Amino acid sequence: MSIDLPPDFAQWLALREPADVAARSMELVDTLRAALPGHRPLVVHDLGTGTGSLGRWLAPLLPGAQHWILHDQDPDLLARARASMPATAADGAPVTVETRQGDLTRLTAAELADAALVSASALLDMLTAEELDQLVAACAKAGCPALFLISVTGTVRLTPADPLDDEVAAAFNAHQRRTVNGRRLLGPDAAAACAATFARHGVDVELRPSPWRLGPDQAALAAQWFTGWLDAARAQRPDLTTRSDEYARRRLAEAETGRLGVLVGHVDLLALHP
Repeated sequence: MSIDLPPDFAQWLALREPADVAARSMELVDTLRAALPGHRPLVVHDLGTGTGSLGRWLAPLLPGAQHWILHDQDPDLLARARASMPATAADGAPVTVETRQGDLTRLTAAELADAALVSASALLDMLTAEELDQLVAACAKAGCPALFLISVTGTVRLTPADPLDDEVAAAFNAHQRRTVNGRRLLGPDAAAACAATFARHGVDVELRPSPWRLGPDQAALAAQWFTGWLDAARAQRPDLTTRSDEYARRRLAEAETGRLGVLVGHVDLLALHP
């Protein structure tokens, strides 16, 4: 799998990082801590690591020495992630890092054999059903927990409400499920498919909601998110383009002045072997 990333992708990741941090389920982290093995160092394979947001957040929440293996297709993102990882764990133990560039959908259980944890954030919706099946099978065979966070659910609620909101949301969700170079993306169906696939492998799954709740303090993120959301909907439904011009102007004005409230549905998933 090769995903075409926009040139400003790193800036987008930086803008959304505080919202991701606020949304992620601490309840699942508490459950994970209790389930992790006692041997050290704790080896964590982080998939689709981007600029390392998940590692920066999670490593300081886990005790004991840790070795993070960051997987991504983009060498520049990997370099940024490696440089920004924390040096110490929750109890002051050392955190070490290595990077691996490549196609994460081709990971095998053998490559994950040393893992005490496999993690990912905002990744599953970009996979196909076949790619997800292969990834879950590798995690299940490796026998370690998997923590997959911030997967879109397709739920969007804007306040104040507008008659076009639901139509744009439906077009965006269809775009998330589009076929790209022969790959039909799972989009908002990914988290449920992931949970069902782990269950077929006999692995227990816990799900927790992790929505973005954007208000006046996140006006810049709300504006950029809305622009990308509407652009994707228009790409899927070109007939929306002219009809939504005034809608776009009004919504962006609301966002830029802090009057737009945005709820974007996500779900967090923790898979644990019984």
